Amino acid sequence: MTLVSAFVPIWILTAAGYAACRWGLLGEAAASVLGRFVFHLAMPAALFLALARMPLSGFAGRSLLAFGVSTVAVIGFGWVGASRLFGREPGERPIWGMTAGYVNSANLGIPIATQVLGDVSFLAAVVLLQVLVVTPVILVALDRHCDPHGRVRVRRIASLPVRNPVILASLLGVACSAAGVRLPSVAAAPLALLAGAAVPAALVALGASLHRTAPSRAAEPAEPAEPAELPGPAELAVISALKLVAQPIVAYAAGLALHLSAPQMLAVVVCAGLPTAQNTFIFAQEYGVGETVANRAVVATTTLSLATVAAAATLLG
Repeated sequence: MTLVSAFVPIWILTAAGYAACRWGLLGEAAASVLGRFVFHLAMPAALFLALARMPLSGFAGRSLLAFGVSTVAVIGFGWVGASRLFGREPGERPIWGMTAGYVNSANLGIPIATQVLGDVSFLAAVVLLQVLVVTPVILVALDRHCDPHGRVRVRRIASLPVRNPVILASLLGVACSAAGVRLPSVAAAPLALLAGAAVPAALVALGASLHRTAPSRAAEPAEPAEPAELPGPAELAVISALKLVAQPIVAYAAGLALHLSAPQMLAVVVCAGLPTAQNTFIFAQEYGVGETVANRAVVATTTLSLATVAAAATLLG
């Protein structure tokens, strides 16, 4: 039942966002406004504080390499397969790949790591890998998609950390950690308040977006808006299989090749089997691509991962 307690707040807050939007309590722009609040304010504050307090010594080792192999393999397969299997447009492919291989290392990862693994030391390395390596690659691809001519401009990419609050906050957090800088309370207190809003606001925005994009809306135009945008059951099944089955299996195979110990293998496989992070939806919403794929993938994988993570923990623990 300890695993259930980690998932219940996610389901409740997502349902609350859906209900509030359905009952007209937040207005029609609720999902967009909340998403931009999370992307530009709350998420950068949370990432900065987490990375500033996190020792960088864990950003190495065979365990992280095994996890990284699984992440690259599954995101890469999803990135390419989104087009070949489901006809997704170029701008949607990074989001599709992210839904398949970017794990929820924050609000789900921390309680699960605490309850299943006993500590969060390996999860800290996972956070660093995703924030410092995977996230910039995804955001560069999305930034390129936003260019009218689809060009990769060196100057634009070089300025991405300044223009993108997620990357900028992550880099500043790592710099503070490396330098041993501690913020004064007058600066840390407001950042902590913003950081505390990141997860609940993202989940409420996720729930609100599920109502906003529901195909049964009475005001839906007669002509099909974007037929390729709405994911079908087969597409969600493939995403869920990649995220919850393929990624842990690849991580396990990489762990065997790297001769990981039993505790290391458990940590790698459990973290690889975490569901899709709600950051995927926030990024999709910010760049205006793949929003429905992202929000449905987050809900589907979060729901199913309760069983798959428990199974992995039982088999390996």
